[in-house]
Amino acid sequence: QKKVVESGGGLVQPGDSLRLSCTASGFFLDDYAVGWFRQAPGKEREVVSCISSSDDSTYHADSVKGRFTIFRDNARNTIYLRMNTLKPEDTGVYSCVARHKRLEHSLCVFDRYDTWGQGTQVTVSS
Repeated sequence: QKKVVESGGGLVQPGDSLRLSCTASGFFLDDYAVGWFRQAPGKEREVVSCISSSDDSTYHADSVKGRFTIFRDNARNTIYLRMNTLKPEDTGVYSCVARHKRLEHSLCVFDRYDTWGQGTQVTVSS
């Protein structure tokens, strides 16, 4: 059974760093495009960062550009999201999603038919 599991969330103070993990089982992530999304209380889910299946090109939302980095570790079958200089507005449930390369036509395009994780909570508060 294909699934992805997120980990690494927690309660941190503004300015701290976290590294989130998205680990796959049942398939190999190096054949997949992967995205990180987040949803804050009372708000719609938004895309944070994505990495392509073909050339590992990346996208980061303007709100996180320069602070967050998405990258692969194929040996661990994991995609990481390194988050630096965290702000209270980064609070939310962070979920990863994977789409096979044959279905990838544009970066950061995913839907409910792709493989989604359950999410990990990130809370940034003093």
